[in-house]
Amino acid sequence: MSGIGIDQQLAQARSRLDRLSARDAWREVRSGAAWLVDIRPAAQRAEEGEVSPGLAPLVIERNVLEWRFDPRQDAVLPGVDFDTRVIVMCQEGYTSSLAADALRSLGLSRTTDLVGGFATWRGEGLPIARPAILLGA
Repeated sequence: MSGIGIDQQLAQARSRLDRLSARDAWREVRSGAAWLVDIRPAAQRAEEGEVSPGLAPLVIERNVLEWRFDPRQDAVLPGVDFDTRVIVMCQEGYTSSLAADALRSLGLSRTTDLVGGFATWRGEGLPIARPAILLGA
């Protein structure tokens, strides 16, 4: 058997991050000091809700994240450079740790993630857009 397990990968990724509480992330995003990036799939966002559009969260699903944030790529988002402050958010704060570490490995050294993910954001009563109610479902 070679390689390391996901628990060890997660622990290593988190050891390289200065992870933020939901309230600290909200303060940074509200002040314009950071970009909040929601990497959850569309179905999960539809079911669980989303961060309020008033905070201008970026929705970038995990499978294209590195291409959208690597300043060396043609597909990079406008305004991204190696000094961009990025806070990655998933549903519970696991995938976001791995994703944030991947962005750091590209050279975006100010990237981190949100402890507890969207579930904690919502639980703290921070601004969200409620999930759509599907009639007849």
